[in-house]
Amino acid sequence: MAIPLFIISHWFLSLFSQTFFLHRYAAHRMFTMNRFWEKTFYLLTFLFQGASFLNPRAYAVLHRWHHAFSDTEKDPHSPIFFKHVFAMMKHTYKVYRDVLESRTPVEPRFLSHLIEWRWLDRLSDRWMVRIAWGVAYGVFYIIFMPQGWEWMYLFLPVHFLMGPIHGAIVNWCGHKYGYANYDNRDHSKNTIGWDIFLLGELFQNNHHKYPMRTNFATRWFEFDGAYPFIRLMHFLKIIKMKSQHEGSV
Repeated sequence: MAIPLFIISHWFLSLFSQTFFLHRYAAHRMFTMNRFWEKTFYLLTFLFQGASFLNPRAYAVLHRWHHAFSDTEKDPHSPIFFKHVFAMMKHTYKVYRDVLESRTPVEPRFLSHLIEWRWLDRLSDRWMVRIAWGVAYGVFYIIFMPQGWEWMYLFLPVHFLMGPIHGAIVNWCGHKYGYANYDNRDHSKNTIGWDIFLLGELFQNNHHKYPMRTNFATRWFEFDGAYPFIRLMHFLKIIKMKSQHEGSV
């Protein structure tokens, strides 16, 4: 059971780091936290995403552009311009690298609330570190793989690319499949059903309508899996949620 538990744990811990810290905090600043907790979640995002760690500042910039230019040629990851998801991922990676390596001008106001943890940024982006994470995943599989279950080695690439896989599913499916509650003048959709595996991220149509709304669900049958945990952290005073400025980015 160790391998299935590891797959499920890595999937949801990495996903929660992405939706809570990278998306709702770094990109949208839907809540505030002190520097201690910001560094804690920064480090946890590195540990949970591991080989596929996404830099919070670069992620924030790309996501703000995604909202500002949704489903236009300036959108870093709109599926309507690509024949398949891998082409979209390749383009997104190029834009991400350009931002990370400062080849693209960025407005400072996008990032004013984020700390600059330069040593961790440099460490996490080294290929040797990413390879070390990959080796660690492989060693875990070798140690705990039950006899006859060797087919589960096929899950290893998912661990290597966990962060980009989450982003690809959300941006591809969330702008191609599902229903729309609102006319946002783009292709954003709510992909209900599968969203239970994405912790609210596939309510793209709702989120594009209300970018600062912490709860991505807006109708009675929709459920944002990350929202209860955010409410709990607000109750415990780990974070402080803002009022729901539904019309702003």
